[in-house]
Amino acid sequence: MTSRVTYTTQLRTQAIHLQSGNCIITDAPTDNEGRGEAFSPTDLVATALASCMLTIMGIVAQRNNLLIDGTTAQITKIMQANPRKIVRIEIAITMPAQTEFTNKVKTLLENAARTCPVALSINPDIEQVVTFKW
Repeated sequence: MTSRVTYTTQLRTQAIHLQSGNCIITDAPTDNEGRGEAFSPTDLVATALASCMLTIMGIVAQRNNLLIDGTTAQITKIMQANPRKIVRIEIAITMPAQTEFTNKVKTLLENAARTCPVALSINPDIEQVVTFKW
């Protein structure tokens, strides 16, 4: 087993990662009858995509003796009303300003991000728009 999720109360869940014991709380968003006091489940999908992209970029960077520490991603999730679902995830990745990257390295890192396991697992109906700021 990977995790255990418990519905606590008032549209809130608590997810426990069984190996580490780390906890994630989710709330329904305010536009869907919730309090919006934590990530919503769909926020986690969009955030997992960006986190996976940066992780796979980090693996590629380590293998190639590249330094990408300080790389950030800003995520925007766009929902559809009926049926309620994610239709678009926009991710803007900003690379560390102090590092120069060759075109070959840029292509390597961008390909790593776009082919991360989460990107490949998300329904193809969900548009993934990824931009890089070098």
